[in-house]
Amino acid sequence: MNAGCHDASGVDATPTGAPRIALVGAPNSGKTSVFNGLTGLRAKTGNYPGVTVSRFVGTSRTGRHRHVIEDLPGTYSLEPISPDEQITVDVLDGRLAGADRPDAVLVVVDATTLRRSLGFLAQVLARGLPACLVVTFTDELARRQGRLDVDAFAQALGVPVLPVVGHRGLGIAQLRERLTMWRTWQTPAVPPPTDPGEQDAWAESVLAFAGYRPPERHRVTRRVDAVLLHPVWGTAVFFAVMMLFFQTVFTVAAPLQGWVESLFARLSGQVHVHVTSPWLSGLLGDALIGGVGGVLVFVPQIVLLFLLLALLEGVGYLARAAFLMDRVMARFGLEGRAFVALLSSFACAIPGILATRTLPSAKDRLATMMAAPLMTCSARLPVYVLLIGLLVDPSLEFGPFGAQGLVMFGLYLLGAVSAMLAAWAFKKLGDRHGQPVPFFMELPPYRLPAPRAVLAAMWSSAHAFLRKCSTVIVATSVVLWLLLNLPLHGDAQLRAAGVDTADSVAVSAYTADHSYAAGLGRLVAPVFDPLGFDWRINVGVLSAQGARETFVATLGQVAAAEDPEQPDQALRAMTYPDGPRAGEPVFTAPTIAALLVYFVYALQCMATVAVLRRETGTWRWPLIALTYLTVLAWLMAYLARTVTVLLGG
Repeated sequence: MNAGCHDASGVDATPTGAPRIALVGAPNSGKTSVFNGLTGLRAKTGNYPGVTVSRFVGTSRTGRHRHVIEDLPGTYSLEPISPDEQITVDVLDGRLAGADRPDAVLVVVDATTLRRSLGFLAQVLARGLPACLVVTFTDELARRQGRLDVDAFAQALGVPVLPVVGHRGLGIAQLRERLTMWRTWQTPAVPPPTDPGEQDAWAESVLAFAGYRPPERHRVTRRVDAVLLHPVWGTAVFFAVMMLFFQTVFTVAAPLQGWVESLFARLSGQVHVHVTSPWLSGLLGDALIGGVGGVLVFVPQIVLLFLLLALLEGVGYLARAAFLMDRVMARFGLEGRAFVALLSSFACAIPGILATRTLPSAKDRLATMMAAPLMTCSARLPVYVLLIGLLVDPSLEFGPFGAQGLVMFGLYLLGAVSAMLAAWAFKKLGDRHGQPVPFFMELPPYRLPAPRAVLAAMWSSAHAFLRKCSTVIVATSVVLWLLLNLPLHGDAQLRAAGVDTADSVAVSAYTADHSYAAGLGRLVAPVFDPLGFDWRINVGVLSAQGARETFVATLGQVAAAEDPEQPDQALRAMTYPDGPRAGEPVFTAPTIAALLVYFVYALQCMATVAVLRRETGTWRWPLIALTYLTVLAWLMAYLARTVTVLLGG
């Protein structure tokens, strides 16, 4: 069993001549688990020709037989209201240029919501393609005293029916075997009716013949939802969960962060001991190990963040959060689907922007895309952890909560509120008379998430972060090291400046202060001086324009130049070298507050800008986003600094 794929460019990399089987079903029906089981979790993604909606394609093998499996976007109906759903309809009808009509179709339905799924099945069968029905969550149906006679169900429908428990792999082998017989799949003697009223009667007769008894409502789910979906108590629990979430990120990951930091410090020290060339040891020890290691130190927090998000989603809580927030989103002229897209931006703004494809309204999609970069993504986490560590004493607590975790929660909350305000503003500008579309979302019963699924989701997000470290941050760290160490200064020039050439720390500090990087930082000083930034912070902010994490790598290299043994202490002790503030500390409370707020608002991710360009089809909206967020970041940072000064910070 192997997986083929469409590569990133959308070029077909699947076996030519192999039958193409479409996988369709509603969101949360277990369709993805079935797809992963058939393709071996090794399928990749690309885009449909001419459109930006992603396609997931893999290959299933059974002996000599190979089948291309295409996981179509989830939909509740073949009467589309969003770009994702339109793609599903166009592929099944063979109307999408460059995407062949499938040879057969697997329809995935949830056994616990079977009655609602039969209307969708009737629409699929009306397309005339060979079809097989895959019934998932049959174990949960039995556990909740439901019943379904699968053989009678297949007889009533006139198509093959197979029960599958996707997350446990039960029934996958039988389904793969059934794919080899797709040409001989039974078809209904009489097609299902297309009239909605007749479809209801047809569905009732089919379920009655199959002896279907719907599951009892999950007792635990009913009792828990009475609290979690309550307008008052549910909102209070939501905020409590989020506060506990960030407390955990700080407290649990702190020891692991210390170990990682010690490891990279030891590696950097070994390079400086054993590599005799000053330039080579600086490049390897400071730029590569020090720069990249300064970001990788925060991997424990990032992995823990993704683990907690995967657990909350797997348990079923995030769906409840979206339901709760639908009321809030309605006040901003949006709907619950927009919250789902914004929630996706916690990991990265890019999947959040891509998730807007599920929104029926083009104006809602644009408003949500313009707001998504304000949601606090994982790239901001290293910056927040570093700056909060400089600002807040780790021993400071307010009741059961640590002050550092509360500040982190406040930053996430500020980003979320700002994102909703931005979405409201763009919605009002683009559609003054639009009405929100009713929001429909499946609320799954509370389940213990499958460990494999949780770990896979965590690793997928963490791997993307690590890949960025190995590409963007490595390249940026090397460039920054060169900028901080050029031009070269001879011994005569150093002595003339009063620098002891035998003192390597003094030489490094002088070199950095008279480097190309320092010149660049001082060039933009008029812009950032009102925020309290010195040239070293300016260089970090400029380097973060490509990827936010490089801000940490930049400060790490600057601090290592001033005190290679204790870079953390060097940051705390850093002072202005010249000017009216000469001798004053750089990282004061007002400056740190301004920096934190600047990173809340600034659009410092060129990959996000590129995705905005691709999704909107024009450079107009990415440039608007880049401009308004940069200006907003400066204004809000100035406000934060002013308020902190007035409060005596």
